[in-house]
Amino acid sequence: MKTVLITAYAINPYKGSEDGTGWNIAKGVSKDYKTIVITRKNNREHVERYLKEFPDPIHDNMAFYYFDLPNWAMFWKKKIGERGYVLYFYLWQFFITFFIAKNKLKFDLAHNLNFHSDSHPTFLWVFGKPTIWGPIGHHPKVPKEFLLPIYGRKAFLKDRLYYSVKWAMRNLDPFYRLSVYKSAKIIGINSSVQKVMRANATKVEIIPAVASEPVKPNEKQKGKFTILSVGRFVEMKGFDIAIKAFAKFVSTLPEGQKDEVRLKLLGKGEFTDFLKKMAKDLGVEKYVEFVAWVDKSEMHEIYSQSDLFLFPSHEGAGMVVPEAMSYGLPVLTFDNVGPGELQKEAGIKIPYSTYQNAVDEFSEAIKMLFDSPGQRLRLSINSSFTFKASFTWSKKIEAITKIYNECLPNEMVAPLTNPIAH
Repeated sequence: MKTVLITAYAINPYKGSEDGTGWNIAKGVSKDYKTIVITRKNNREHVERYLKEFPDPIHDNMAFYYFDLPNWAMFWKKKIGERGYVLYFYLWQFFITFFIAKNKLKFDLAHNLNFHSDSHPTFLWVFGKPTIWGPIGHHPKVPKEFLLPIYGRKAFLKDRLYYSVKWAMRNLDPFYRLSVYKSAKIIGINSSVQKVMRANATKVEIIPAVASEPVKPNEKQKGKFTILSVGRFVEMKGFDIAIKAFAKFVSTLPEGQKDEVRLKLLGKGEFTDFLKKMAKDLGVEKYVEFVAWVDKSEMHEIYSQSDLFLFPSHEGAGMVVPEAMSYGLPVLTFDNVGPGELQKEAGIKIPYSTYQNAVDEFSEAIKMLFDSPGQRLRLSINSSFTFKASFTWSKKIEAITKIYNECLPNEMVAPLTNPIAH
């Protein structure tokens, strides 16, 4: 059995998002390979607790090592905020190569698994082994008309500065260009990754970073037509469009029907008060429910009792989209490289045009689905089928294992004396 070395900055079996991606991929590939997983020290408690609580023979194929930069680097990471995290992650990936060499770890293939950053290089290629890089994400710019007039100049400049810094890191850092050249395969989470990385198209495989397990929804109770949207309340997520489209939809209903609909916004963030005021100003605050983050069991009930998932986000990912699809919810998104690519044929995609046209078209789509239970059912069936075909962890692990097999040398590698010793 060959050995794969995985570096996963974030890994936690009790969480979703990137932490869950790190855990599920590492565990999934351990069915076919010995895996050496290097992660940060703050993940140790969660990993070791899980290994004790949920014993599994597959864990015998996994070895965990924990690496962090010195305390001074940790101090400055927290001291200078978001920029500190960018620098820390860069240095963590650079110095992890010395940690690997010091511990004399032997492996046949290296996989730089996460974060999903499109601007930080990998350095694992220095060991001369086939190197897999990704999943790598890319967030396009938020269109100016959907940002500046709504959230103000500060938010607009922040978005453009963020994009410019990432462009510079991708295009001016020689280590980044070497990483693109040296990697055997690059896994992108959407179709924009190959272009912004300027990578050979034959190197890039598109595998969305998100996955989940099939669920059995609770029985839907008779009641209100519930539109659900989930995420951080930040400008990139487009919750302003969700509220405005919903308000216009409500305005088309007779007074007797208005109490039959609800928009449920689940999340929190810096624009919570801004969005609440928007709902109030539009006269729909009684029909819009803001819910802070809840635990997994409550999320299950919320998804089960919803009729439509509304997610007009401008991002290049959208991890909640497959989660909604696992419940068979029709999905309403922009036609973009993020949520639009993820939902495939599981809902309705609204093309970008003017801001007001977007609000109008989202509103019309909501009204059509409200008036047409048959259309909702058709899209619900498409949603369930699409999820099972593309977004289960078994499908993702199968795709990654195939990449490993393509990149590993054909000759047999002698078994290591103690490949997973701590």
